[in-house]
Amino acid sequence: MPNPCNRAIIVSQDKSLICTSSNRVDPYGELKVFAGSASGVLGKSICEHLGVDLAKSETKTFSEGNVFVRVLENVRGRDVYVIQGTEYPVNDNFMELLFWIDAFKRASATQVTAVIPFFSYAKGDKKDEPRVSIRARVCADCIEAAGADRVLTLDLHSPQIQGFFKIPVDHLYAMPVLVDYFRRKEIPDLVVGSPDVGFGKQAYKFAEMIHAPVVFGNKVRRGHDEKAEMLDIVGDVKDKNVLIVDDFTITGGTLIEMAQACKERGARDVYACVSHGVFSKGSAEKLARSPIKELVLTDTIGYRFEPLPPCCKVVSIANLFADAIMSIHRRESVSRLFNY
Repeated sequence: MPNPCNRAIIVSQDKSLICTSSNRVDPYGELKVFAGSASGVLGKSICEHLGVDLAKSETKTFSEGNVFVRVLENVRGRDVYVIQGTEYPVNDNFMELLFWIDAFKRASATQVTAVIPFFSYAKGDKKDEPRVSIRARVCADCIEAAGADRVLTLDLHSPQIQGFFKIPVDHLYAMPVLVDYFRRKEIPDLVVGSPDVGFGKQAYKFAEMIHAPVVFGNKVRRGHDEKAEMLDIVGDVKDKNVLIVDDFTITGGTLIEMAQACKERGARDVYACVSHGVFSKGSAEKLARSPIKELVLTDTIGYRFEPLPPCCKVVSIANLFADAIMSIHRRESVSRLFNY
């Protein structure tokens, strides 16, 4: 029978013919992309951009809480990428990631890349209190011990976490996607605001790309369970439209405090954007009542406690991850993705 699509043909269960991937041999080997239970939707989107099918796998959680994973395709000699974020439930998702890495290595995959859209424990990057764990370092050791050959992630809370790993880490930034969104809006009299100096370097880059000045918030947090208190705004926001930028938000408290401080100082409209919108319980209602006109976030988080408020808009980061995966697979430079 002629093959009109010039592709490998397989017969489905209903005996119909399906055109699958091209029968041309990839000189870099076969690419396999899997998604864990935390990142199924994002995994499908990434595969659509790559032009490949999401590989088959299985995850089960038993009644006592044990997590079981099974690879349902042959990965021997393949270049494997497993997409698994570590949002809520953080520990379950992190353990699942380790089990996936181990399963692929035991199935003789040539290279296993852990694609972690949101690395939750990145917040635990230092020993800033007596007798506490550097949690990000412990997680890095676990990922290496499980057998990962490299890590691909997005907007770590602290970029120096890359140094916790002895394996290569490709660190992507959502900034190009978010900048492109706000460029198209053409907001007049725009200033970029960082809630604190910790995100200042990235805020400067964001402002440079969008051709706007920068203002900073003077923020203090007195305890883990207390919301941030905005003491002052460094810079002029009077009669300006403000775009608050940050890497992630859990309760929305910092963004709301910054937005209120800007409005009190004469700002017109306040926008915000974050790479990772975690949003714990109750945050949606607080954001809906806040002065933030629009909050833009990416699709790195797959689980929500509650529906997003109307002010939130999600933009996809799948194309950026797809480009990075293909660059790694073809042994090309990933740094070209940073040339904004």
